[in-house]
Amino acid sequence: MRRRSTPVLALKVALLGAYFVVMAFPIVWIVLTSIKPTPEIITFPVQYLPRHVTFDHYYRVWRSTNFPAYFKNSMIVSLASAVATTALALFGGYSLARFRFRGKQPTLVLFLITQMIPVVVIIVPLYMVFASLKLIDTLWSLVIVYTVLNIPFCTLLVRGFVDTIPSTLEEAAMVDGATRPQAIVRIILPVVLPGVVATYVFAFIGAWNELFFSVMFLNSEAVKTVPVGINTFIGKYNISWGMMTASAVIALIPSLVTFGIIQKYLIQGLTAGSVKA
Repeated sequence: MRRRSTPVLALKVALLGAYFVVMAFPIVWIVLTSIKPTPEIITFPVQYLPRHVTFDHYYRVWRSTNFPAYFKNSMIVSLASAVATTALALFGGYSLARFRFRGKQPTLVLFLITQMIPVVVIIVPLYMVFASLKLIDTLWSLVIVYTVLNIPFCTLLVRGFVDTIPSTLEEAAMVDGATRPQAIVRIILPVVLPGVVATYVFAFIGAWNELFFSVMFLNSEAVKTVPVGINTFIGKYNISWGMMTASAVIALIPSLVTFGIIQKYLIQGLTAGSVKA
């Protein structure tokens, strides 16, 4: 058995190692490019490792451009939409998991269908609606769009988490005199917290990385977000590779910090939501 398992184990390790290299290479390449002087970036043949390390691109991005404002705008939009999405998905997911009502199955099917609709189809109607509401070129337009687009999937995600919790827990609490809201807050929410964290991370990362709606709805420099700011380094005749990669590395920091802080809850939430009780 050991002789048979050794080749299988070696194959698994090799496949995982190859997968890790393929996934990590773009990030490593971006980091290396961001600390190269411009002549080393545009040289040919390609120079993989920097001969002279420099942080001038980071300094220029943060001090000579509007990137700090872009960063602040992205944080505002991502945090606001993630909190709103998580809160609404929590109530919606709990309702779908615990209550029986007319139209429940069509609602679930509708939520799934919304994930199949290309965003290109809805961009014109959304633009017309926001224009009539005078929300074009405001951060509120992005907060509303990201919240609305993420609610269906996040609701289904929370529903899967709540389904893993026996309904007898809150029933016992209500027998002891607690109301349903109190049972949700004191009993269900602490148990489903890892799932809530996973939902929040999904909503935050989706809003942080989104480019299409940001380009369409935002025009002035004061309200542009990080993806739009990174896109501005692509000129008509040239690309500022050093500054673009430096800004991309800076844009990775919130995601890395978020994953680092709540990694434990995120893993628990994803594994809990994958199995229904």
